[in-house]
Amino acid sequence: MSAEKLKYFVNGEYVESKTDKYYTLVNPSTGETTGYAPCCTNDEVLGAIAAAKAAFPGWSSTPAIKRAQVLYNVRDLLIKHMDELTMLVAEENGKVWSEAEGDVLKAKEGTELATQVPSLMMGESVMDASRGFDTVKYREPMGVFAGIVPVNFPAMIPFGWMAPTCIACGNTMVLKAASLTPRTALRIAELYKEAGVPDGVINVVTCSRNEINTILESPDVKGITFVGSTPVGKLIYEKAASAGKRVQCLCQAKNHALVLADTPIERTAAGVMNSAFGCAGQRCMALSCCVVEESIADKFVAELVKQAKGLKLGPAYDKTSKLGPITYEKHYKEVLADIDKGVAEGAELVLDGRNCVVEGYENGFFVGPTIFDHVTEDMTIGRDEVFGPVLCIKRVKSFEEGLAVMNSNPYANGSVIFTQNGYYAREFVRHTDGGMVGVNVGIPVPIGFFPFSGHKDSFFGDLHCLGKDAYRFFTESKCVTTRWFDEEEMKKTEVSTWDGTI
Repeated sequence: MSAEKLKYFVNGEYVESKTDKYYTLVNPSTGETTGYAPCCTNDEVLGAIAAAKAAFPGWSSTPAIKRAQVLYNVRDLLIKHMDELTMLVAEENGKVWSEAEGDVLKAKEGTELATQVPSLMMGESVMDASRGFDTVKYREPMGVFAGIVPVNFPAMIPFGWMAPTCIACGNTMVLKAASLTPRTALRIAELYKEAGVPDGVINVVTCSRNEINTILESPDVKGITFVGSTPVGKLIYEKAASAGKRVQCLCQAKNHALVLADTPIERTAAGVMNSAFGCAGQRCMALSCCVVEESIADKFVAELVKQAKGLKLGPAYDKTSKLGPITYEKHYKEVLADIDKGVAEGAELVLDGRNCVVEGYENGFFVGPTIFDHVTEDMTIGRDEVFGPVLCIKRVKSFEEGLAVMNSNPYANGSVIFTQNGYYAREFVRHTDGGMVGVNVGIPVPIGFFPFSGHKDSFFGDLHCLGKDAYRFFTESKCVTTRWFDEEEMKKTEVSTWDGTI
């Protein structure tokens, strides 16, 4: 791939930025520079917002069934270009082939769900809500939304979670793509145009936090959907909400699994491995901590180490690779520093993923599967998100102690229990703080017709992405009450203060 200067996408076409600042794009499997993404100027971001605003009247007045038909075309193009998009994700993000393909398939799933917009935007009605008064509730689009996207899912988050439902509801969108992984988003935006999405309905920029502030402050932007770190998400939530915008911020996590003594150890270890080390641990649903009953902890840790040693570390686009690289160099160094800190804090490093070298890819950002045992709550690695292939083992004496350890963490995206005991499974589901809960399911993310429902410091907002929550987030309610006068009513000259409301 040649190291070209990328353009941004606005009003249905690629535009060359006038900026003198560019982000260096790197293939994480090789460490080679592949291109440069523009840090769009303030005026260019405002231009993208203006394009979305200008497109809103025509798109919002397009019947919902027609919008759904356009999204069917998008879905077909995603399938047609599946291998191309999978390669883009693998090359710019570092996901191994099956994970990269899953990223694109999740974009397809979100698009398929958005095609159901004619039924999901349906309101409610009551004839004779009060005598002679009929009330109908409609759901209407709001205007321009902005989506602020992280590096870790270049297809799924912008074009599975955000754009399809947003525009299906009749809104328009400005996507701030991840500045280090923008190629996939830019290519899919092009496919949206090919599918028949009108110019200006989808716009994609790359920019810095300064220009994001412009988005947050713009009165023409009616809502913000964000995925990223908790500190940034909290700031965006506060700023956008104070400006009267609709806002949802999906943030970081420290997901835990409670492993009870009755669990099948080999199968449970396989589920934990998949969740902890898939996508190189760079997902907010990674299972980064296991709270294990002491009586089986030694056997369980030994099984984890055995299975982890069997993972093939390799370049993302080699279809035999099972664990790919960290996405970019700065974070690669941060993950290594977190491992160093875990050692310094006294955790027992039973599998060390540092100093991994893949033959032929010596400059790639590879970290092997890493497992710490005897991790405690006062250790940084046990409390904070590492966002890498690092698994922590915390030992407990009972179900009750394990649940308390899990709920003491400030993050609550997901939580999991591995057990064959129905009573403890039910108690866990009732009392865990996690918003997405798994019983013998290592990655408890539901299919997209349910919401992605993080809790505590993993989410700021009222309505989650996906599911029916998404349709509520991207629309506002309008209630219309109607009365038609009969002959007697036409003669009246006095009307009650509570006319029709009591």
